[in-house]
Amino acid sequence: MKAITLISIISVLGLTAPTVVTASPQEDLKEFQTYYLKRFPDIKLEAFANGMYATNKERYDEWLAMEEFPPYEPGLAVGKQLFEKFKVGECFKNGGIGIRQHYPYFDAKSGKIKNLEGEILECLQKKGVDLEKEKFDAVKGKTAAISAYMAYTSRGKKFDVVVPNDPRAIAEYEQGKHHFWSKRGQLNFSCADCHIRAAGQMIRANALGPALGHPTGFPVYRKAWEINDSGNPALAGFGTLHRRYGACNEQVRAKKSKPQSDEYLALEYYESFMSSGVPINGPSSRE
Repeated sequence: MKAITLISIISVLGLTAPTVVTASPQEDLKEFQTYYLKRFPDIKLEAFANGMYATNKERYDEWLAMEEFPPYEPGLAVGKQLFEKFKVGECFKNGGIGIRQHYPYFDAKSGKIKNLEGEILECLQKKGVDLEKEKFDAVKGKTAAISAYMAYTSRGKKFDVVVPNDPRAIAEYEQGKHHFWSKRGQLNFSCADCHIRAAGQMIRANALGPALGHPTGFPVYRKAWEINDSGNPALAGFGTLHRRYGACNEQVRAKKSKPQSDEYLALEYYESFMSSGVPINGPSSRE
């Protein structure tokens, strides 16, 4: 599959005819980040961890005020309790502490992409936990809370996702890139339409965040999710990146994939690699 570089980014903006050229993941990364740094010259690379708030001063101030009493704090506490109760750290390097920045990764043994939530669920199953009985959901609730706690222990560490020189890893990366740039749904939108072309612009009452740094704050709390969640109130509104992907697909009236699907894992792999060098600041709050 051919790779998409800054030439295609420019074409999304309507500045030239669409052109596709071959490039390595490392070349893609350089051009992807250079585009954002040139478009938003007052924003440093590490500040893109703040998502839409990095590009909107008014919303940034509101977000900082909210962070004084963050709505995700109760869920974070539950996540720590569950992490310790089920001894999740036994399944991970370094006891599961300070490792979020390395996810997702390509697993050479299985030839698949592994993300943090997927490995948390695998860990619990190995320990004999009945996921259905204990109400572990793939994208919210207890799973998101454990993931949030593990992300919290990595705050400040920079994304360090690797695309090894393995044809299978490259194929996963290319699949994720293809999803990011492809139009879908009745509204005929791609991820790039909102998060590259329209990054920083307002859509109704919300600002669209840049794709650069998009994964760094997850899992996140969103008020829009809280009203739809039942069960433990402390976990209401918590969600993973795959929950956000599903919501995005619904918003453009496209069929969404299942959480932990190959498609969403590949997309997370691509987005996370594109955010290399941006620090982890999850969990966080997002609109």
